Amino acid sequence: MKLYGYWRSSAAYRVRIALNLKQLSYDNIPVHLVKNGGEQHSADYKALNPAELVPTLLDNDLSLNQSLAIIEYLEQQYPEPSVLPADAATKAQARALALDIACDIHPLNNLRVLQYLTGPLALSDKQKQAWIIHWLEVGFSSFEQRLAAVSGKFCVGDTVTLADICLVPQVYNAKRFGLDMSLYPRINAIVEQCQQLDAFKLAAPEAQPDAQ
Repeated sequence: MKLYGYWRSSAAYRVRIALNLKQLSYDNIPVHLVKNGGEQHSADYKALNPAELVPTLLDNDLSLNQSLAIIEYLEQQYPEPSVLPADAATKAQARALALDIACDIHPLNNLRVLQYLTGPLALSDKQKQAWIIHWLEVGFSSFEQRLAAVSGKFCVGDTVTLADICLVPQVYNAKRFGLDMSLYPRINAIVEQCQQLDAFKLAAPEAQPDAQ
């Protein structure tokens, strides 16, 4: 397998965690999102992923984009250890939490959105920062409340799920953007638990060969 990603991409970070949890070997192929105007815009990469986003996973003749679709594919192909609970209700809870992050929080602080804010819309850096913090606070506040009903050591009970795989990279982003994380004790406790696991340590942005 080949994983095209960027060391600081939270979406690629999710896939790295899943691959590590399942102890799958893969070639990590860096796509620098800033250098040379963004390598994701190159003709070669655009042919691989027309959305010009990371990650992209190649598994033999299969090419997949979208981190959650990639993780679901890995879950089907390599079901042990599972990253989804067995029963339907708990599985749906894990997926819902993952989608809270992947659909509602992450897209609003994605690189191309931020570049549009300061480019065509001509927002100042201060205004861009206010945008980032506002949407992170909105998303994390509701996520923290949801955890009260379902969390244990991890987001859903005491086993790592898709929700944790999405949460840890988003917290990494939030800290990088300067969000006050003291407001989210449940989130902090879960992230601390996750970061004790080798699968998360090895997937961390600073541990990647293209980290700068």
